[in-house]
Amino acid sequence: MRKKIVAGNWKMNKTFSEAETLITEIADALDDTELNGAEVVLCPPSLYLEMAMDVAFESKFKVGAQNVYPEDSGAYTGEISPLMLKELNVAYCITGHSERRKYFHESGEFLKRKVDALLKHGISPIFCCGEVLPERDANHHFEVIKNQLEESLFHLPPATFKKVVIAYEPVWAIGTGVTATKEQAQEMHAFIRGLIASKFDGHTAADTTILYGGSCNAKNARELFAQPDVDGGLIGGASLDTGGFISIVTSF
Repeated sequence: MRKKIVAGNWKMNKTFSEAETLITEIADALDDTELNGAEVVLCPPSLYLEMAMDVAFESKFKVGAQNVYPEDSGAYTGEISPLMLKELNVAYCITGHSERRKYFHESGEFLKRKVDALLKHGISPIFCCGEVLPERDANHHFEVIKNQLEESLFHLPPATFKKVVIAYEPVWAIGTGVTATKEQAQEMHAFIRGLIASKFDGHTAADTTILYGGSCNAKNARELFAQPDVDGGLIGGASLDTGGFISIVTSF
């Protein structure tokens, strides 16, 4: 049975002291929260991963990284290796986010290398896919998502693929305040699950966790999570507020 997950992507936000406060607040709030089987993941900037892990050992959340370089070591100034993340016991790593694709020109082939490197070390990729507004307006959104999955994920054997979490994030809804309707989210999630069934099998598709991201917040999370193929959310800005984030966590 697939997991329900709410993952908070902090992006490049919070000073060290602010991050410490937020992590502690969320940990304390989770202690008093019934999760209904949901898994909570915090993805702070890499500087704060060790601090987050220290708290996570005695709390009800897991820790994810926001980025990785697909080599264990080497002359890659400023980068973080999957081996480093493994040593910290980081459980997840966001891969393929539209901001990385746009600002750092990460290709499908490069993301494939990241996915392979993470899985090699037992870290589950949270693989992001999504279309920009012109692609949706041109009715190319299904083709875009299909290509992104084929380029970076569909080379995996079924047993390994089951360790991947997929996050559908329509780029036109990220940080804009515009959210895909529950019907749009369900339509794309069902399409993704169908692609997985076609590539692998129905059992693999049924077991794959597919998250929604893109201006998901405390007000709309419940109706989004109620859709049969939406298994939770990859939360951006709303994950920076303890009360709002906990409201999303309890929206199942």
